[in-house]
Amino acid sequence: MEIQRGRITVKLVLLRHGESAWNRENRFTGWTDVDLSPEGRSEAQEAGRSLEQAGFDFDLCYTSYLKRAINTLHLVLEQLDREWLPVIKSYQLNERHYGALQGLDKGETADKYGEEQVHRWQRSYTTRPPLLTPDDPRYPARLAAYRDVAPDLLPLAESLQDTVARAVPYFQLEIEPAIRAGRRVLIAAHGNSLRALVMYLEKLTPEAIAKVNLPTGVPLVYELSDTLKIRDKYYLGDRKKVAAKMQAVADQGRATQSA
Repeated sequence: MEIQRGRITVKLVLLRHGESAWNRENRFTGWTDVDLSPEGRSEAQEAGRSLEQAGFDFDLCYTSYLKRAINTLHLVLEQLDREWLPVIKSYQLNERHYGALQGLDKGETADKYGEEQVHRWQRSYTTRPPLLTPDDPRYPARLAAYRDVAPDLLPLAESLQDTVARAVPYFQLEIEPAIRAGRRVLIAAHGNSLRALVMYLEKLTPEAIAKVNLPTGVPLVYELSDTLKIRDKYYLGDRKKVAAKMQAVADQGRATQSA
């Protein structure tokens, strides 16, 4: 925590998990509980080193119910020698639910349905992917992790708008008060749940958030006032490498014949 002109400035860090096994295979993942790839573990460790070298410390950590985010956070805290920090897990920070697209190769799906349709599923603010059916074993209400969550709160598929509708109220209710009180917060989550928070913090339109690509395993730092006004925003890492990772995210929905 720092003091500037008599007001608190708090550093909030958003961290998209390292590369998962299905990121590596270019598959739609959603709520499928896929773990980190070896590269993803290295990315998480590198994120921890970047935070350590930049002198970051935290008071409170949040993550999702999905192991790729949980394990990313663990590797970062291990690097920082802060495994003892309190960690709060919430399904509201889960990735956007990709419904029946989960497990499908993105390039092959673009071959079948066209890049425009896949882009719409990935980037439209309001379009949901094809829904699961309630008897599908992938429906969250059938999974042990969500046994204490009311079934009517669990999705069959989600648009980004749906993800915003669960992630932002959770942030406002549970995380924002900690930031306003001056606590340093680290959130390790997912591309779309974090895009929901970026949209809220930066007051972005649906058109603007569609162009935001969060790289895996790179800390995104917000320096915020106690009223959540953004004083600075930056990624920790080499600019060229960060830009290349962002472009890789943007290219994920391209057809195989054009990739």
